[in-house]
Order: sequence, then structure tokens, then C-alpha cells
Amino acid sequence: MTTAGSVEPPEPLGAVRERVLAALREDIIGGRRRPGERLVERELAERFGVSRVPVREAIRALLAEGFVTYETPRRAVVRTLTRTDVTELYELREALEVYAAGLAAERATKDDLAELEGLLERATLATREGDAETNTDVNSRFHDRLLEMARNELIVSVMQPVSGRLRWLTRRAEEWTQQLAEHQELYRAMAGGDADRARAVALTHVRTNYHFTVRHLFDDEPTP
Repeated sequence: MTTAGSVEPPEPLGAVRERVLAALREDIIGGRRRPGERLVERELAERFGVSRVPVREAIRALLAEGFVTYETPRRAVVRTLTRTDVTELYELREALEVYAAGLAAERATKDDLAELEGLLERATLATREGDAETNTDVNSRFHDRLLEMARNELIVSVMQPVSGRLRWLTRRAEEWTQQLAEHQELYRAMAGGDADRARAVALTHVRTNYHFTVRHLFDDEPTP
């Protein structure tokens, strides 16, 4: 708490960096910054009212997360995902998320399932209203909670670094009606404690989402 006439302490550098990083990440995921668009430190520093140091660190973090690439040592741009990038992301997702769905069916609590049910209610409304922003957020939270419900911290830690890129891809596919139906089916399998059914539904869901993503990004059909 500050008294009258006192000066607010400066925001810690780490907090500034995280604020800039979160804003830029959401700009990319939300499509407000397009693939190939340059990230200019000076312009971003002015936008956020900060020095170039936290901006530079945020851009480096985005590089590590797979959102940004350097065309030259001084020219950072939003990454254009290749078909190989997309395939590798979905291969990882298939390997871990399908297995996690089976564990979640065996380990989910009543509170876990109630939270998923609430997310599905929000997704139903967002789908009806064509609200892509909410659908992207709810879709991401549904999958995050599924991984957490598996009660395997290693699975969560492996998936966490790529979760942002998967949100980016999901946002661009926008096949919300089918995704909602598949999430509802997956919820029913987990609520019934049916691990085999949960894995089968999760596998279909991941592969369907991959199909939509490839078709949307590359105007092509994935190789079976």
C-alpha cells in the first residue's frame, strides 16, 4: 500500500517480460499478428511503454515456444508453420493425449467431471453464437484439464511447451460444431470410467483435428 505523494515501485523486469510475452503470444494465437509479420523491438517497446530489454527477452521466449523465427540475426518474424511442423505437433499430441484420456477416465473425480461439464456448456453457447475467441479458450482449457486429470505430471510437463502452438492451430481450424460433439463424446466416456472408449474417442478427435488443420492451412488433404 502506498501513501499520498509516494511513488509506486517499478514493475520487476521479470513481470514486465511476462506481460509483454503473454500479450504477444495471444496476438499471434488470435491472428492479430500474421505469419511472416515482423516484430520490431522499438515499436513494441513504445506500444507497451517499456524498454527494449523485456521486449527482446519476450521475443526470445516466443522463439523457444515455436511462434517466432529469425529471418536474419536482427529480423524476427511470426513463424509460418510448415506441414512438417503441423504433422510433428499432432504426432506428439496423439502419442500423449490419447494415453492421457485413458488415464483420465480411470482417475477423474466428480469435481473434475463437473468442471469439464461446465466447459462444455460454455462451448455449446460459444458454438451457437459463433464466438471463436471463447471457443479457442474453452477448447484449450478442456484439453489442459484432460491432461491434468490423468494425474501424470510428466505428461503435463512434456505437453506444456507446445500447448500454445496447438491453440494457434485449433484457432485457425474453426470446425467448432464437430469439435464440440467429439468433446461431448469424450466426456461421456470419461464420466463412465471407460478407458478404452476414452482412448478411442481421443484418437479419432486428434486425427480429425489434424485433418481439419492441414486442409485449412495448406488447402490439401493429409496423407493417411
